[in-house]
Amino acid sequence: MTDPALASRILDAVDAGFDRQLAFLADLVRMPSLRCAEAPAQDFMATAMRTRGLAVDRWKIEVADLRHLPGFSPVAVSYDNAYNVVGTHRPRTQSGRSLILNGHIDVVPTGPADMWTHPPFEPALKDGWMYGRGAGDMKAGLVANLFALDALAAAGVAPAADVHLQSVIEEECTGNGALACLQRGYRAQAAIIPEPMGESLLTAQVGVMWFQVRVRGRPAHVAYAGTGSNAIEASWPLVQALHALEHEWNMCGHPAFEGHAHPINFVLSRIEGGDWTSSVPAWCTFDIRIGMFPGMELEGVRGEIEATIARASRGDPFLAANPPEVVYHGFQAVGYELPAGTEAQATLARCHERVAGAPLQVTSSTATTDARVLGIYGGITTMVYGPRSESIHGFDERVDIESIRRVTKTIALFVAEWCGTEMRG
Repeated sequence: MTDPALASRILDAVDAGFDRQLAFLADLVRMPSLRCAEAPAQDFMATAMRTRGLAVDRWKIEVADLRHLPGFSPVAVSYDNAYNVVGTHRPRTQSGRSLILNGHIDVVPTGPADMWTHPPFEPALKDGWMYGRGAGDMKAGLVANLFALDALAAAGVAPAADVHLQSVIEEECTGNGALACLQRGYRAQAAIIPEPMGESLLTAQVGVMWFQVRVRGRPAHVAYAGTGSNAIEASWPLVQALHALEHEWNMCGHPAFEGHAHPINFVLSRIEGGDWTSSVPAWCTFDIRIGMFPGMELEGVRGEIEATIARASRGDPFLAANPPEVVYHGFQAVGYELPAGTEAQATLARCHERVAGAPLQVTSSTATTDARVLGIYGGITTMVYGPRSESIHGFDERVDIESIRRVTKTIALFVAEWCGTEMRG
């Protein structure tokens, strides 16, 4: 365990630097790091790492480097401006255990900005919360990683093992950013991802799959609508059939998700169709996100999805002769359970209790994180543990300011205990 006097200095250093940490977080939230627009925020992170003396690796992700790897998810956008950033601390003498501090820079779209109390990319502090898109998911955690290392430096020590501070893209849609870090050779004996988990440890997460269904119809002038086949209307029975499958999967259950009333969610997220208001629509596409329990294999899931759509199509004469097409894009992510009883978890639990004054609680998630990438494909004990947030992916996303402080302290203590420390040179 970390020397009590050193631990106190580290905790005091987090407090002393916390105003700077919040200012840094606000600057980062102001950067709308949406998909394909993450580069300015990544440059900001690279500069912050470089000024702290970390060895910075900023590289462009290439689909060709990843496509053959287990865990790859297909992409439908250009990676021309897709960059990861990793800052590495290397000690004078390797005497501790290595660590990855991972976080994602990408954020999801805001929806109509006029539905927000505050503009989504103008961070606001109110009643103990910071508001802004990405404040909770997960720029607060990303910044906590950085300032946890700052706290050790301010206390006069440095980690006695390699620490890789990762700022990745694509967490919200594929996980290919974290996968690219593995492909680049980054490994460690443990990893922390401070996603907004309410200061609990994530022990299980569902898998996630994205796909698009392409439905064809027969166009006709609306004066003779009965001679056509409406592709938009024909799509609805397919959606209903998929929701019936969703219900079946939820009824099967899973021990890790017993506390969730509805852990498997199929969400109709986008729909487009037709070309002219006075024509029977000849086409329709709809996109669906589905969840799946750990242990469900991707090929089997795809088979059930396609069989469900095929059965539902038989009730429509036109679709029976012109079957819908299913195209997979984005997440093709299996579920993940954190192995129990590791030394890394015990260390995190001690550090959390020192800061919070209460035992570390565990939770499971009906969404996915990059933990599956590092855990399954990297063989790394990966712990998802981060601050309390509300309304992530919704209007008025916000993160609890004091929770950020506690999480930063816990991560800083974990780094000191897990990696060991040496005096700064």
